[in-house]
Formats: sequence, structure tokens, C-alpha cells
Amino acid sequence: MIKKILVSQPKPTSEKSPYFDIAERFGVELVFRPFIKVEGISPKEFRAQKVNILDYTAIVFTSRHAIDHFFTMAKELRVNIPETMKYFCVTETIALYIQKYVQYRKRKVFFGETGKVDDLVPTMVKHKAEKYLVPMSDVHNDSLATLLDAKKLHHKECVMYRTVSNDFTPEEVKAFDYDMLIFFSPSGIESLIKNFPDFKQGEIGIATFGPTTAKAAKEAGLRLDIEAPSEKYPSMTGALQHYLLETQD
Repeated sequence: MIKKILVSQPKPTSEKSPYFDIAERFGVELVFRPFIKVEGISPKEFRAQKVNILDYTAIVFTSRHAIDHFFTMAKELRVNIPETMKYFCVTETIALYIQKYVQYRKRKVFFGETGKVDDLVPTMVKHKAEKYLVPMSDVHNDSLATLLDAKKLHHKECVMYRTVSNDFTPEEVKAFDYDMLIFFSPSGIESLIKNFPDFKQGEIGIATFGPTTAKAAKEAGLRLDIEAPSEKYPSMTGALQHYLLETQD
């Protein structure tokens, strides 16, 4: 019987989140506690990449983390970002987040419609003369660089932040009494093993989102009770609701 579920993500800001509907409908307690956190690299680590921000005329943002750590790094390096700088974002939500740091002007902020980088590239091609800088996490693949190379765009990727384990306190370890754990990245699985080296799954349910997370869980010897997305259940909340419907008395 599932009574208490740990969701390894920050608590949803909207009260309309399907998670809250699930908690109410099935009488389960949901605890939102990320297993990982994002932190910026040091100016020294950034300088070692031999990247000069002002050599570039446009920045490509794939997440809010990228925006936060780009502007933080610029501040730490005492680099004044010129008003002429252009920003290319994978979604409008990310584009609007730039307002936290600079005045939003439509003539210099561009965004894609689908959230996929492929959708943003045609807009970048229209600005072929720009020199693009792409702030990234230490864990990334080369798919974006490959896309930009194919379009012969001038670009440079640089690491500005990293994902690290969000370690549990001794009190949290002692109070770890969940019936199900939900993970969204391989880093979350790594954090579980790091924080609980003697972890025994037993009756604890494990849910994963995304094929790489599922793979990491299986490689760690964990039994998967929920794997999302699937054709029938594209979201974690949909898959979780179905699982609880099938298993709860």
C-alpha cells in the first residue's frame, strides 16, 4: 500500500499541479525533495575554458539555469553585457525569464515554439552573422553543436554550471520512510546511492522518467514499478495515477 511518495523535484508552484489532485484522490502524502541541485562553476574554472563573453554577439539559452549562471558569471567577472547582445531561447517562458536580468526588448530576444532546439535553429540561421555563445551544464551532449555546425553558424559551447548531489542531512536519512521514490534523471539515482549506500529496495516502489533514468536505475540493481513516458501515459503524473488505480485497495 502506497502512503508516502518522495518526488525528486521542487514543489510545484501552481496549486493546479496534477500531483496535488493525486494526493487528494488517493489519500497519499507527497514530499517534494530534489536529490540533485545545480551550482555555478567558479570564475577560475570558467577562465580555464578560454572563453571571452564579449567576443560573442548572441547567447543561446536552453534553460533558466543557463540564464541565472550566465548573468552571475558575468557579474563575478565584472563583464558588462552590452545592450546590443541578442538572446535566443528554446521557449518563450525561458525568454521572458531574461527580464530578471535585462530589459526585455523584442528586437533582441528570440524564442522557439516547441521547446526543441531544432525549432530555434531556423531563427538563428536568419541571423547568420551573429557569434553564438551557448552556456551549458557539465553534463550535456553534442547534439546542439552538431546542429549549428550543419548550418555553418559561428558558435562556442561553454560550461557554466554543474549538477551535484543534494545531500541528505542525518535527520533526513533517519526519517527516510517512503513507499515510493520518483526520479527524473540519472543524477538522481546516483544521489540515492551516494546518500544511502546500504539502500535496500524491498517493497519500496521506484518510478523513473526518461530512458536514461530508467537505464541508470536498472544498472543500480533497482526494480522499476513505473517507467514513463509511455505511449499511453506521456507524463509522470498520468503514469503514477494509473499505477495507484491498479494497486491501491
